Amino acid sequence: MTSSESRAEELHVMLVAFSAQGHINPLLRLGKSLLARGLQVTLATTELVYHRVFKSSSTTAATTDTIPTNFTTNGIHVLFFSDGLDPNPDQTQLTPDDYMALVENLGPINLSTLIKTHFINNSKKLACIINNPFVPWVADVAAEFKIPCACLWIQPCALYAIYYHFYNNTNQFPTLENPELNVQLPGLPLLKPQDLPSFILPTNPFGALSKVLADMLKDMKKLKWVLANSFYELEKEVIDSMAETYPVIPVGPLLPLSLLGVDENEDVGIEMWKPQDSCLEWLNDQPPSSVIYISFGSLIVLSAKKLESIATALKNSNCKFLWVIKKQDGKDSLPLPQGFKEETKNRGMVVPWCPQTKVLVHPAIACFLTHCGWNSMLEAIAAGKPMIAYPQWTDQPTNAKLVSDVFRVGIRLEQDSDGFVETGELERAIEEIVSGPKSEELKRNAAELKRAAREAVADGGSSDRNIQTFVDEILATRLDVMESSNEVNK
Repeated sequence: MTSSESRAEELHVMLVAFSAQGHINPLLRLGKSLLARGLQVTLATTELVYHRVFKSSSTTAATTDTIPTNFTTNGIHVLFFSDGLDPNPDQTQLTPDDYMALVENLGPINLSTLIKTHFINNSKKLACIINNPFVPWVADVAAEFKIPCACLWIQPCALYAIYYHFYNNTNQFPTLENPELNVQLPGLPLLKPQDLPSFILPTNPFGALSKVLADMLKDMKKLKWVLANSFYELEKEVIDSMAETYPVIPVGPLLPLSLLGVDENEDVGIEMWKPQDSCLEWLNDQPPSSVIYISFGSLIVLSAKKLESIATALKNSNCKFLWVIKKQDGKDSLPLPQGFKEETKNRGMVVPWCPQTKVLVHPAIACFLTHCGWNSMLEAIAAGKPMIAYPQWTDQPTNAKLVSDVFRVGIRLEQDSDGFVETGELERAIEEIVSGPKSEELKRNAAELKRAAREAVADGGSSDRNIQTFVDEILATRLDVMESSNEVNK
């Protein structure tokens, strides 16, 4: 064992996220990589995650509501703090603004208590805290204990650059007086208002969500590092454009290992919803590159009008399809147009949730009709699948722009002012991506990015080197702190 590894084994890193699967899993996968480099890793998340994910696997709390303090998953310790939310699902229907305000109020107090109880009072060396952009108050807690803080950016680096320039007023952006203003930023193509994240548009109704991003990006000195769930080869231009401003360090893609050509048994992650594995059996019976996969993620609920448009396009296209539609609260049936399942029963399958990573790598999948959430996009990139982009809100419009104009692995749908896509436009996109003149080019580009993603996380790849540099800097920073402390105590 080297002296560096010996020192690392004595040091702990804490990951902090609240109860969102897409926030927790990238942090866990980064934590797994830090664990492999000798650091001790702890995830701190909300009690809601314990009740929804971990409780059934805990022997110490199988028959009670007591939350264990020695819980681990794949070698990572897990601690839980209250966000003030009742674990009863019927009492968790807050607006995004209400929930963010609740977490911001109670999170710092409860996280501080965890740190004192499990680290300070036990003389454990907490060398670094890693949060994500949606819990910026974690940086203040870290500063209170004089612990270096990193942020894992869980959207594209392009979004990091856009938000940085917006909240620091370095460029002009659309306003109520000039809503049609186009934006030109270094490392990015010209961005029209429909290409920008919804949080920075003058029509944004979610004040608290915009505020948490502003809290991070207007006071960057709180962060020693900004890491990103992306890879250099995917976003080279925009990453280079931020190098002299406030660098972002790509350490991804932080994805299930089965997508990256590694043994999936080594993976770590959580599932907030139980997938329906029968869809894999159905896919096994379909010809190669014959099935359109449709999913809008775990949060988005489509209107009846949008569901009708998609259903009609699928019916008219005569393509095979696998469609994920989450059940609505209190309803047993899926909200499908009347007669749709009967009319397409020999061509498609509709499920409330599926094992997405296994679906995307399946040879039967031809393309992915997606809302352009970043985790879903990264999974499609790592699986080498072209995309049809149907964005809804937050970072998704910008992600859709990246799909079509930067990564060049898909088609962006034309939407009206309300975000609706006509049936004919969906039919056009399906035909173009499956068998149109651009289909082969899109497949080649997707295959090239799949290769680049695997190389980035392999030994010696760009993200692998960045993670090792991060670990080395954690060790050096902690040694400097310890040496300064020893000088003061002499």
